[in-house]
Amino acid sequence: MSEFMAGHHGCLALFSTHCGSSSATTTVSRLFSSPLAPVVPCIPYTTPPRATLVYALAWTRPTTSLLGICNRMSQSMNMRPLKENQDVTGDLAARFAKLGVKNSSARSEIYPPIEPNRTGFLQVSDIHSLYWEESGNPEGQPILFLHGGPGSGTSGGNRRFFDPEFYRIILFDQRGAGKSTPHACLEDNTTWALVSDIEKLRGHLKIEKWQVFGGSWGSTLALTYTQSYPERVTGVIMRGIFLLRKKEIDWFYQGGAAAIYPDAWEPYRGHIPVEERGDFLEAYSKRLNSPDESVQLAAAKAWTNWEMATSYLVPNDESLKRGENEKFALAFARVENHYFRNKGFFRTDSFLLENIDKIRHIPAVIVQGRYDMVCPMVSAWDLHRAWPEADFRVNTYPANS
Repeated sequence: MSEFMAGHHGCLALFSTHCGSSSATTTVSRLFSSPLAPVVPCIPYTTPPRATLVYALAWTRPTTSLLGICNRMSQSMNMRPLKENQDVTGDLAARFAKLGVKNSSARSEIYPPIEPNRTGFLQVSDIHSLYWEESGNPEGQPILFLHGGPGSGTSGGNRRFFDPEFYRIILFDQRGAGKSTPHACLEDNTTWALVSDIEKLRGHLKIEKWQVFGGSWGSTLALTYTQSYPERVTGVIMRGIFLLRKKEIDWFYQGGAAAIYPDAWEPYRGHIPVEERGDFLEAYSKRLNSPDESVQLAAAKAWTNWEMATSYLVPNDESLKRGENEKFALAFARVENHYFRNKGFFRTDSFLLENIDKIRHIPAVIVQGRYDMVCPMVSAWDLHRAWPEADFRVNTYPANS
């Protein structure tokens, strides 16, 4: 399951983006004392320009009135307090200007491209060596990006979700994916191995705690890791929720989504003989693990092209091109099929929902695209119902988001 979302406690994200100095960011963070302060990246969300500041502040602490927030700022900054009948919204701008805030509007785009500060490989088992990279502020708030798939690997665009002046941005390619070696390898490749890898990477980078960000399969892994090591997570942001339950797998790989994309489904279905179509996962597994590399590759392209064609409500040329990349397709299809055939290596079908109590206290954001065909909204809704403490947002962005 192959990344757009809205920020929780948005003012802190805006401050970390638009403040004129790090001291201003620190002042604001201390002022609001949010449980996530200041660990949520500023990622675009749509709000009328004048309302942006008020909306963001309202999310800082839902039980605190805007008047109360203004007057906390007044006390801290030796400014006059506001009265009940004053324009709260207008007066906030003056207080932010005094803190060094240059622009109080929400970002309307992701951040500019950046290059890693350093990269490396971490040997996590006798077989697997993982590529990792670090970008942004080396002294900043650590945030771990978990890619989708499994098997898709990371890309430079993943760095652009985060404010590079504020965040220490960590990316890595999971087992068998991207630059990690061996490529497309299924041996010793499980969800629990990946959770162990994340902890090894955290230790290797000498990070005590970090925020976790994941979408699609990345949301699955984010939940699994956070439930395994809640003491190491300061906050979790998930988009395009995928809980790896049978009904989700059946929807996408056994024909549910075909009702929306019958044209894209045809080549995926057509690659498998009629007598084997009762279980597409098993039929594709047989071919993706064939000793004949040409058979592997043909199956990998059919599998990958189906997902690339449906990841956007309107076909996306860049996504479609990825499906034609033989190296990408082979890892993506083999690893993804391996995980899904094995039910994510979870003990029960609703394992992640059953273990929400372990992380209920952790600040979290759930963002879901209403028209996501790969990860339908029902999964995000089920997670929201199980975890009402998490901030739940629905957007209409037409993609697997």
